[in-house]
Amino acid sequence: MSTSAFGSPLLTCRLVTTTRVRGVIKERPEDFLVDEIPLIEPSGQGEHLHMGIQKSGLTHDEMVRVLARHCGVREGAIGHAGMKDRQAVTRQTVSVHLPGLPDPPVLEHPCIQVLWTRRHDGKLRPGQLRGNRFSIRVRQTDPLAAPRVLQAIRQLERVGAPNAYGVQRFGHRRNSHVLGSLLAQERWEELLQELAGVSGSPFPESQREARERFAAGDHAASVPLWARGDFAERAVTRALAEGRSARSAVLSVRGPTRSFWLNAVQSAVFNAVLSARMERGLFNRFIPGDVANLHPGRSLFRVTGAMLARPEEAQTLATRVDAFECSPTGPMIGATGMPSEEEAAELERSVAAGTGVDVDRFAASALAPEGERRSLRMRVSSAEVESGVDQHGAFVRLAFDLPRGGYATEVLAEIFETSDVTES
Repeated sequence: MSTSAFGSPLLTCRLVTTTRVRGVIKERPEDFLVDEIPLIEPSGQGEHLHMGIQKSGLTHDEMVRVLARHCGVREGAIGHAGMKDRQAVTRQTVSVHLPGLPDPPVLEHPCIQVLWTRRHDGKLRPGQLRGNRFSIRVRQTDPLAAPRVLQAIRQLERVGAPNAYGVQRFGHRRNSHVLGSLLAQERWEELLQELAGVSGSPFPESQREARERFAAGDHAASVPLWARGDFAERAVTRALAEGRSARSAVLSVRGPTRSFWLNAVQSAVFNAVLSARMERGLFNRFIPGDVANLHPGRSLFRVTGAMLARPEEAQTLATRVDAFECSPTGPMIGATGMPSEEEAAELERSVAAGTGVDVDRFAASALAPEGERRSLRMRVSSAEVESGVDQHGAFVRLAFDLPRGGYATEVLAEIFETSDVTES
């Protein structure tokens, strides 16, 4: 199985119809700034040490490993509200469970700076944030295009931006959803070949020798050839070299990584449904059987065909959508969750089938994650646009707030025809 069985996991339709501006993002980490907007303030007492962290040049998992080693705890003792990009300067809060233990010494690390610490009585959980504030300089672009950029982002402030999952959700090979589908189906041998072999999705040329040795069954020789960051590939290769089964080798991969693969299946299906709704002009319109999301939280209610058939009720719903009080949602398929009905359910099932995912089979898997609904659009607020020139050349800078789970790269994709220097 390859990614071609799914098509692209990324959004294929755009909301803003004006000509996009050319540019480059993430040319250097300091061009992409992210500040987490907290949901809670630490009380000053408790078993958990909350820490304000600024990082750059590290993935989320690498940051967790550094903090766990420094504090002398297991990785599961580290809590976080959201995961931040590697190629960026990001500020966020993490928590460390230190029951009966003193605060750790000052951390000295080239990529991590501890800005503040304060005790609290609870662990920080994923999603426990209001959102993120982004400040992004787009390079190799025309600074005179700033008025056009401002016009586009004002449109997104009015109607919302597509709440799609960005490229980060699908790994550097863009195949995390393929791995997740194979995992849910317990197709262990195929998963190993997709992950560490030479068949399947494209891979960096630097991995060729390790992959060729793996494909030839020379697992012991393959192990030392993987790069420092190839954690999953090295884990399965080492397990096979020790004589373990294909299933055991896959399960030797860290639990969070396997969960990431399964979540990527959900994200690929959601993006496909979102694209289909945008193509049909249903991005911010209800259809019979929709599950609606109440902003700014995640409370849900059903929109039936009978409701939409009553003109006064249909107009009220449309007014609430325009006021950004509620939005249609798409499926995050899984073992649980509130299903859509009627026309919405037919559309979602048809689109999911087109991606190659059997929704019922995925949901029935013993490994399936919980299902939920995700708003088709996200609110863009407090937007600013400016242009200028610095020692690195011309730029257009955008700043804006997004709710939790929102991808800034998807806002940029509506306005800019960008390349990402971290992709090469």
